[in-house]
Amino acid sequence: MNELLSGLITGVIFGFLLQKGQVLRYDKQVGALRFLDMTIMKFMLSAILVAMIGLYGLYEFGLIKFSIKETIIGANVIGGLLFGIGWAVVGYCPGTAVGALAEGRWDALFGLAGMILGAAIFAEAYPQVKATILTWGNYGKITIPTALGVGPWPVIAVITAGFLGLFWLFEKKGL
Repeated sequence: MNELLSGLITGVIFGFLLQKGQVLRYDKQVGALRFLDMTIMKFMLSAILVAMIGLYGLYEFGLIKFSIKETIIGANVIGGLLFGIGWAVVGYCPGTAVGALAEGRWDALFGLAGMILGAAIFAEAYPQVKATILTWGNYGKITIPTALGVGPWPVIAVITAGFLGLFWLFEKKGL
């Protein structure tokens, strides 16, 4: 199976799961941003757990290899702020905007247009960004396990326990 077809199939499955998890709904998006509805947080944490365990399992069996990107604090902070502001203004993140549009929510077009415009601006500004922002706090290719000097599985166990604790807390609080 070629990469485009596998990407299409996984994208459709992901969109279906977004829709079934109700995370495409505007009220869920705003509820997450206001810390009143943890549906999206539970969805994201579940996806992180499945991906983390699945990817490291595939890695252990030699079926994949990782391509670790550099940890650049300046780019992460600025990118995170832009992402968060865009999410707060539009009410959708990139994945949920596409899913909402697929459900017929035309307001998502404005967010998608903004994302495309932002990508174009970034592409034009990349030479300046590369010389400045992409040098601020560059720690190289690190991961949590390598930073702690341990294997991945103890870290995965701790993160899993933490996420399960959060799930329990969210349910207890009715979030």
